[in-house]
Amino acid sequence: MSGKRIVLEIFSWSKVIVFVLVFSVAITTFLLQPFKVSGESMEPTLDGVDLKEGDMKGDRLWVFKSAYTLGQQPEYKDVVVVDNRLDEKRTVKDKLLESPVVNMVFGDKNQDNYWVKRVIGEPGDTIEYKNGDLYRNGKVLEEAYIKEEMLSSFEKVVVPEGHVFVMGDNRNNSHDSRAVGSIPVDHLVGQVFLRFYPFDQLKTF
Repeated sequence: MSGKRIVLEIFSWSKVIVFVLVFSVAITTFLLQPFKVSGESMEPTLDGVDLKEGDMKGDRLWVFKSAYTLGQQPEYKDVVVVDNRLDEKRTVKDKLLESPVVNMVFGDKNQDNYWVKRVIGEPGDTIEYKNGDLYRNGKVLEEAYIKEEMLSSFEKVVVPEGHVFVMGDNRNNSHDSRAVGSIPVDHLVGQVFLRFYPFDQLKTF
């Protein structure tokens, strides 16, 4: 094979590789992203990496990142990924840096910036806890997914427009809206729609 042909072959493959990388970055920035669960706040629904030991394998999820930017509204019981830097405005740069393809080049983004939680209150909902039960708009919630009965109470909340009230399924070991307040919808990274690992625990949400 001549030198010119080798160069042309390398150039041709380089274009394919660049296209695949750009396409992958675009998909994981704006559409779908794999995500690893950390901590125990969503047990028993999801298992996370032990943040102290660091040797547990956390569940892996697929997150639909465009869910709430294309007009879809968060709904009660949605499992979502939250950007917990609530005092910072989310930008396209944040979405880009969340891409695992970009992370391979520039290093892992701090996993502590993100929570996996469940939407308990939509905009306008009243959420309150009394006599050991959680109420949404005056009705007791039937929550088969929680780990155990919640032990501590919190003040009644009316969820503002453009926000959601989120909680972990492990109510007694979850830092969530009870502590930080309702979450702006623009700080929802996306909606969890599939657990793809462990492979024997495949589950849709």
